[in-house]
Amino acid sequence: MVGSVFLVFFVTLAVGVPIGIAVGITSLSASIFDPMLPANAAYVFRNMVTALDSYSLLAVPLFILSGNLMAKGGISKKLFNFFAYFVGNKTAGLPMAAIITCLFYGAISGSGPATVAAVGAMTIPLLVQLGYNKDFVVAMVATSGGLGVIIPPSIPFIIYGLSSGESVGALFIAGVLPGILIGLCLMLYAYYYCKKHGEDKAKLQENYDSLRSMGFFGILKDSFWALLTPVIILGGIYGGIVTPTEAANISVIYALIISLFVYKSISFKQLADIMRDTIRSAAPVLLVVSTATVFGRVLTLMQAPQQIAATITSAISSPIVIMLVINLFLLIVGMIMETLAAILILTPIFLPIITHLGIHPIHFGVIMVVNLAIGFVTPPVGMNLYVASSMSDIPVMRIAKHAIPFIIAFLIALMIITFVPQVSLLLIS
Repeated sequence: MVGSVFLVFFVTLAVGVPIGIAVGITSLSASIFDPMLPANAAYVFRNMVTALDSYSLLAVPLFILSGNLMAKGGISKKLFNFFAYFVGNKTAGLPMAAIITCLFYGAISGSGPATVAAVGAMTIPLLVQLGYNKDFVVAMVATSGGLGVIIPPSIPFIIYGLSSGESVGALFIAGVLPGILIGLCLMLYAYYYCKKHGEDKAKLQENYDSLRSMGFFGILKDSFWALLTPVIILGGIYGGIVTPTEAANISVIYALIISLFVYKSISFKQLADIMRDTIRSAAPVLLVVSTATVFGRVLTLMQAPQQIAATITSAISSPIVIMLVINLFLLIVGMIMETLAAILILTPIFLPIITHLGIHPIHFGVIMVVNLAIGFVTPPVGMNLYVASSMSDIPVMRIAKHAIPFIIAFLIALMIITFVPQVSLLLIS
C-alpha cells in the first residue's frame, strides 16, 4: 500500500500538478487503497487546518515580510560595500565579498531565492562591469544564495523543527558554523578561479579607491544598521531573550524602521506592494506546509517510516554507508521536489533511521537542509537558477553548467558536516 501511495504522488507531480495540491491528493488517496485507514476526507481537511495552528509557524510569513522589506530597502548593497571596503583590492576580493553578503543576507531573509534576488540584482551588474566573466558571477551568486536557507533564520529549519519536534532556536544556532564552512569552501573556489583566469586590477583598484574615499567611519555609518540586523535576530535567540517567532516580529519592526526612517529607501506607498508580494510568497508555502504535514501523519498511520527504516537497516549494516545513501537520496529529492514539502514528508521517514544510528536529530536537520539547499542550483527544480536566469538573461542550463565547481565545493562541505557532528553541535552543546 505504501508503494501505491507514493506512486500516486509521483504521477501527480509528473503531470504537472502543483506540489501542494499533489501532496493533498496523495493524502486523500490513502483511504482508497486501505478503507480501514482513518485518513478520510474529513481527517485530511481537519488536519490541514490544525497543521497551520502553530505558534512557531508564524515565523515563516514574518521572515518573508522582513526579507521583502530589506530587499526593497537596498540592504544588500550596503552590506556588500562594507565587506568590499576591506577586501576589494585583494585577489577574488569582490567575489568573496558577494559570498559573504549572501551569508549575511541569509541571516535576514531565511530564503535562498530571496537571497539570490536581493544580492544578485546589485552584485551581478557591478562585477561584470568590473571585468569578471558573467557566467562565473551568475553561477557564484546562484550557488551562494543557497546559504540563505542554512544561515539562520532559516525557513526550512523552522519547518524541520515543526516536523521533528526539535527546538527551532537550537536548529538556528546549529546552522551558523555549517553556513560559514560552506561559505569558506565557495570562497576557496572563487579564489582559485580568479587566480587562474586573472582580474582587471585597474578597474578593481578604481572601485576600491571610491569605497576607501568614504573612510572607515563613513562606510560603517552607511552600513551599520544593516549589519546590526543579524546581530539582533541571532543575538536575541542565542541569548534566550526571544523565541524565533518573537525574533521574526522584531525583524519586521526593525526592517520597517530602518527602511522607512533611517535609510528612507522605501516609502509608505510601497508598503501595500510589499505586503502583496509577501502574501504571494507566503500563501503557497503555507499550503505546502498544511498538505505535507497531513501526508506525514498519513504515512505514520500506515507505519511507513518504520517499514522503510527496517528495510534500510536490515539491508545495510554500516552507518557510514547508510548516511551516504541518505545523502544521495536527499540530493536527488532536492533536484525534483520543493524543499519544504521534502522536509515535511521525509523527516518522519528518516527520524527512526537516524535514531537507530545514534545521530542527533538536530545534526540530521542540518544535513537535510544542506542537501536540499544544493537542490536550489540543480535542475529541474533549481529555484535559484531560475531567479538568476531571469536577472541575467543566461539560460538555466548554462548557469547550472558553470555552477558545477561551486556545487562540488558545497558537497565537500556537506561531507565534513555529515561526518564531523561537532560542526553542527558545537554551539548548542
